[in-house]
Amino acid sequence: MDDIYMLADAIILNRIGNHLKKVRLRQNVTQQSLADAAGVSLSSLKKIEKGDIKTFDSLLRVLRTLGKLEVLQPLVDEEQLSPSEYYELVQSNAAKHQRQRAIGRLNNTNKEESEW
Repeated sequence: MDDIYMLADAIILNRIGNHLKKVRLRQNVTQQSLADAAGVSLSSLKKIEKGDIKTFDSLLRVLRTLGKLEVLQPLVDEEQLSPSEYYELVQSNAAKHQRQRAIGRLNNTNKEESEW
């Protein structure tokens, strides 16, 4: 098994497309029927199978139709945080969103106007 991080993007896309084609053929599904069921054009499906994957939504539709959506499961699972990790995350987000106060003053020639 190759280290995916060492592969060029084009090779990864080509392997994904080739894998999807093999799954389609194992399921004895034509390109046209898969394209229709997935709601993508036939030309888009042909490009995906060749590794020319330009839009993620088309890939997502094909994966769903082939019953292979679970390959994306690790990407959609919500990470479970420990209580201390959650507290740190909330604290860091709160610090980022603290209201900024102005530090400069307007130059007023009339002192009475600048005092409330």
